[in-house]
Amino acid sequence: MKFFIKNYGCQMNLYDSEIMTDILSTAGYIMCDNVDEADILLFNTCSIREKADEKLFSDLGRAKSIKFKKQDLGKECLIIVCGCVAQAKASTIFERVPYVDAVLGPQEIGNIAIVVNSLLEQRKNNEYPHILMRDLNTRNKFATLKSTQITKRGFSEFLTIQEGCNNFCTYCVVPYTRGREFSRDAKDIINEAKRMISLGVKEITLLGQNVNSYNGEGTDGKTWSLDRLLYAMAEIDGLVRLKYITSNPKDITENIAKAHRDIDILVPFLHLPIQSGSDFILKKMNRKYSTDKYLYSIDLLRQYRADMAFSSDFIVGFPEESDKDFEDTLKIADKVRFAQAYSFKYSPREGTMAAKMNNQVPEKIKSERLEILQNILNNHQNEFNRNTIGKTVSVLFTKYGKFKNQLVGRSEYSQAVSICDSSIKIGDIAHVKITDIKSHSLVGIIEKK
Repeated sequence: MKFFIKNYGCQMNLYDSEIMTDILSTAGYIMCDNVDEADILLFNTCSIREKADEKLFSDLGRAKSIKFKKQDLGKECLIIVCGCVAQAKASTIFERVPYVDAVLGPQEIGNIAIVVNSLLEQRKNNEYPHILMRDLNTRNKFATLKSTQITKRGFSEFLTIQEGCNNFCTYCVVPYTRGREFSRDAKDIINEAKRMISLGVKEITLLGQNVNSYNGEGTDGKTWSLDRLLYAMAEIDGLVRLKYITSNPKDITENIAKAHRDIDILVPFLHLPIQSGSDFILKKMNRKYSTDKYLYSIDLLRQYRADMAFSSDFIVGFPEESDKDFEDTLKIADKVRFAQAYSFKYSPREGTMAAKMNNQVPEKIKSERLEILQNILNNHQNEFNRNTIGKTVSVLFTKYGKFKNQLVGRSEYSQAVSICDSSIKIGDIAHVKITDIKSHSLVGIIEKK
């Protein structure tokens, strides 16, 4: 039987979808890219974006017609919803879409093959139950991976090392959908990385909701922090580039900064979300750091690695955000001058404290502020890219472009870079001299030895 996975949202969801692909493939099911050909339809959901559940229900409406067409032909077709929306709104899913066969929270995806096998076996007996699994025990999910064959990977892949969150930011649903913080054992992480590299992976991005609060058991039996894990990862043969995301500013340490100085394959680029430049708003968000702490973290990293660059996240229009609060955000954006940044209007998430706060900012004001901030952030990104002209960057090429002999990849600063050169192939890492910039990318030539 064939399965199809529709993935929504964040990098961790991409990794989770790969886990399910590996588990189902190991169990004998075949992955396909055409939803109409699939016998098992999986929807791996994310609740970070606004109206994520409505996007899901729209897709489930299309899945319904596929399911019923197959049933008319005497074939089975399963519909399974996984991920964070599944965790938060299981009862709503079954009420609105009764033809969904199973709902699995993000920590239950290790059981995906068991669920599929059970559903198919029950259908032989003309039994059509709903299966609901929403345990938040993260350890069980990763335990499944030890006996799972890894399927084909690209040249750049994600690897989850830490999951869940203990911070309870007032706007965020992660602690309720992913559970409390859990760090995997370093031995398991290193073994999985080695298996990835054996399949051709050259770049690994370590993932965590709060990746720099990692505190897993090390190979020596002691508790390791992120910096210790980074040093161990750097010793793996065949790993060419190393990244990690997402960091909380409150957990940046001097040892992490030193790792950026010491480890050649660790990129000089870090995604460090600030969310707001106002200490008042940061406190209402329960972010547990001040703007001074944030700027100290930036300075600390640049002290040990002068060429460090940063990306960030911003939320505008958080409840009670005044003009002064917004001006403070603009000031900190000007001060740091981010190489990249992502900015969004605040939107309430059901079940969070911020959704219940008074003095919600009107939509019109949120839109106006977002436009102002994005113009500034875009100018800073363009400035960073312009300053790259004439410089040489390291690029991992991962896909072909639109033109003859054109390849596209990412620099160590996560910039999209394209070249036209028949001597380079997909998967190569090469030194590229930047000659020009486009609206969202750089153009260069291979630097000859």
